[in-house]
Amino acid sequence: MNLLTALRSAWRALTTNLLRSILTMLGIIIGVGAVITMIAVGSGAQKRVEEQIKGLGSNIMLVLPGAVSQGGVRLGAQTGQTLTEEDAKAIALEVPEVQAAAPSLRTGAQVVAGNANWSTQVFGTWSDYFEVRDWPLAEGRVFEAGEIAGSGKVAIVGQTVAEQLFGGADPIDQTIRVRKVPLTIIGVLARKGQNSVGQDQDDVVIVPLSTFRNRIQGMGGGRLKRIGSVTVKVREGLSMKSAEDGIRELLRQRHRLQVGQDDDFSIRNLTEMLAAQEESSRVMTLLLAAVAGVSLVVGGIGIMNIMLVSVTERTREIGLRMAVGARSRDILGQFLIEAVTLSLIGGAIGVVLGAIATWAVGAFAGWQVALSPAAIVLAVGFSAAVGVFFGYYPARRAAALLPIQALRYE
Repeated sequence: MNLLTALRSAWRALTTNLLRSILTMLGIIIGVGAVITMIAVGSGAQKRVEEQIKGLGSNIMLVLPGAVSQGGVRLGAQTGQTLTEEDAKAIALEVPEVQAAAPSLRTGAQVVAGNANWSTQVFGTWSDYFEVRDWPLAEGRVFEAGEIAGSGKVAIVGQTVAEQLFGGADPIDQTIRVRKVPLTIIGVLARKGQNSVGQDQDDVVIVPLSTFRNRIQGMGGGRLKRIGSVTVKVREGLSMKSAEDGIRELLRQRHRLQVGQDDDFSIRNLTEMLAAQEESSRVMTLLLAAVAGVSLVVGGIGIMNIMLVSVTERTREIGLRMAVGARSRDILGQFLIEAVTLSLIGGAIGVVLGAIATWAVGAFAGWQVALSPAAIVLAVGFSAAVGVFFGYYPARRAAALLPIQALRYE
């Protein structure tokens, strides 16, 4: 029996009991669909975390005022104004592992330029902030020392703000108003994208910290110059844990905290948080892979079961074929081809369902997921292997029948 004849015979046998064949393929369909979706979604999640880490900057820590807990009571970060501008300077100068540190204050505000206006986040910080965040300028310049010390009326804007207020026009040297304070745009930041919680990082206006404090919020200098947070960049190759311990020890000394007394600040290692998110994503991918594997095994057992039933039902047909000259290997090949055809059709349907599921997950989660050709080849190849593995025993059993006994089978 040649291959074409075997395929026709297999197709005829499968379509004779169409519903049974579809139910048999169900496990393969689910398994292959899960494999396709798992690889596409896992790849998309991995790419998203990588983009977030790249967008955040490398080796970043965030020091926030307020204790996480106090006296056994959970409080949370930013529950007190305990950090000052001097703390930020001390972190940058006295912790050897720290490459740069930048304090910041922020508020939401309406920004006006001519007839256009836009609601955005306004940050007050130092020029070191751009180094800490690995955030270069697309055009223009950073703040000068005199502008930082003297509450200069200057601002650097993100791409979203520039687009909303000026469209395609050049925003450099244009004037915007933040709470009626006129500011001249001296720079535009490079595009950063969304952060780990989906916020647009390019929707921002950054001004010198003194400008924010004295002109926009009207807080006045004050003796302590309270700040909202300190963003810290640790030197490449040095221990984040060592830097965290150094910052904690320094701030406890500066805040004169006694032994056993809770910290009045909190430190968050943002790189570790994203790494933990990446690990969670990897675990979910492995879990989905396990589900896909179980589905494929169950589908394979279903194929074996239905092929054994088929051998029993067609025993007389097998005996007749052998009586007219069919060899054992012809019978073996015929039933193997039927099993592989069954699993390959299930695999093809699974690929289509997997592509639909991938598209749905990407649209729902807003991830960039892409159907990988390698994943399709892997899934279809694995489903064919399942057909060969689980179809061999029924095929071998059919090939081992004796023609006389097969013809006498009722």
